[in-house]
Amino acid sequence: MAITYTWSIPTLERTLADGGVTIAHWRCTGVEGDNSASSYGTAGFTPDASADGFVAYDSLTEANVLAWVWGQVKHGKLILKLLLLLRLMR
Repeated sequence: MAITYTWSIPTLERTLADGGVTIAHWRCTGVEGDNSASSYGTAGFTPDASADGFVAYDSLTEANVLAWVWGQVKHGKLILKLLLLLRLMR
């Protein structure tokens, strides 16, 4: 059976003055049959409201934030999936 991985952003921390997101809390869950394993982490950002491409909190989608998180995780994304696989094999 194949493992299904699901990424989510359960919480965002932001600066109220400009709506810039400073911390994204993420979770990745791997599910295979009746077994599941998950990992939780955070990614920090330094938003600049005057920069091109700035997206304020009220305009964000989960896809926007996941792209930012994956940009920080990079190779760690694959390693994380491997760790979840090992947890599921126990």
